[in-house]
Amino acid sequence: MKKLPIAVLVSGSGSNLQAIIDACESGKISGEIKVVISNNPDAFALTRCKKHKLKSAVYNHKDFPSKDAFEKEIIKVIEENGAGLVCLAGFMRVLSDNFVKHFSGKLLNIHPALLPSFPGLHGQKQALDYGVRYSGCTVHFVDATVDGGPIILQSVVPVEPNDTKETLAARILKEEHKIYPQAIQLFAEGRLKLRGRSVLIASKK
Repeated sequence: MKKLPIAVLVSGSGSNLQAIIDACESGKISGEIKVVISNNPDAFALTRCKKHKLKSAVYNHKDFPSKDAFEKEIIKVIEENGAGLVCLAGFMRVLSDNFVKHFSGKLLNIHPALLPSFPGLHGQKQALDYGVRYSGCTVHFVDATVDGGPIILQSVVPVEPNDTKETLAARILKEEHKIYPQAIQLFAEGRLKLRGRSVLIASKK
């Protein structure tokens, strides 16, 4: 099976990037990370890239005259590296409609809540504040809405009575590291089919 070329966009520690790296190296993902792009020059994710000898690039959004100019540069790098899938892994910039349309059907994100509940920032705190019994995480296709794209996979975790946002976040993160690589592999196998807002998972051939 031909390896899927992947680009990953990061801003912080890169723990989901690490999960993708590990899954590629172990063969759980039939893919290869071609480039990691960060808007934060101090992101620990870049240290992970060095350790695994992955190509990385830093484009600080503050150095560009406009959002459009910033995104055009990122698009250029992604295309130069031949990526067939773009994965957001803690990328802390809201992408424009033009960027999303450019990679329509090839742009994935992971969110620390059971969408459509608690989109946006601090999904874990939102869940605790609301008093839900269960939370979790969601891998979805990215569309023009914030965390509103078609859902691919979700994983549920219980909310314990003594949970803080940190303890709940840690429990959710473990599940993120499981389902993000799973969703990427389903994409690599060509098994994800969009039907309206629904994502159908075809059986393995």
